[in-house]
Amino acid sequence: MVGGPVVSRTVAVIPAFNEEAALPSLLNELRAVAGLVPVVVDDGSTDSTAQVARQAGVAVLQLPFNLGVGGAVRAGLCWAVERDAERVLVIDADGQHNPSDIDALITAVDQGAGLAIGSRFAEGAGAYTVGSTRRRAMRLLNGIVRSTTGVAVTDATSGFRAMNRTVAEFLAREYPVEYLADTVEVVVMVHRAGFDVVEVPVSMRIRAGGLPSSRRFRLAFNMLRLLVGILGGVLFGRGRRKT
Repeated sequence: MVGGPVVSRTVAVIPAFNEEAALPSLLNELRAVAGLVPVVVDDGSTDSTAQVARQAGVAVLQLPFNLGVGGAVRAGLCWAVERDAERVLVIDADGQHNPSDIDALITAVDQGAGLAIGSRFAEGAGAYTVGSTRRRAMRLLNGIVRSTTGVAVTDATSGFRAMNRTVAEFLAREYPVEYLADTVEVVVMVHRAGFDVVEVPVSMRIRAGGLPSSRRFRLAFNMLRLLVGILGGVLFGRGRRKT
């Protein structure tokens, strides 16, 4: 692990699994974002992801084996909170999230949002197309979040997000590690804990490297698991702020 104290800055948590090809370009772009401190969480990669990140001079958390995106993000949140970050950004390592949208996400947090979600489908977002099966799944998940929280989200599965310190502290303890729960259930948890959730339109780019993390069977399986998890949270109060 590399990196010292962070004061009055935004930490960019970058979960990465076998992203040696895409990381250099992304990290180069992040250097242009003022006050941003990147930390790459190498999620048990079998390639040179950690080495590439270290060569770029950024902090690296190297997990001993693959935990999945949720586990990697949670480790990064803990790192950021321990170093007194004022805000935390979560951005994918594959280059699809556009760093030019970071300022808008941070601005939403500075204006009072606990969690700002970068939406690929909100009005004003760039063009983005997905397959029909995946799009139907996304719409279903958006509907579940709306019916559960009343928050009219258009992109509950987006992993491009910013949060204030209080939410980062909360999620560093509670962040779910299961696929889809690490995005969709987080929205429900944050809202139920009493924080404001907003969306910011963002643009998406072509993946710069690596492979997509899911296929149809895995998507269906994890959607079922997510539904059970959200129902359990509604019934038993998971995610309520402790007083």
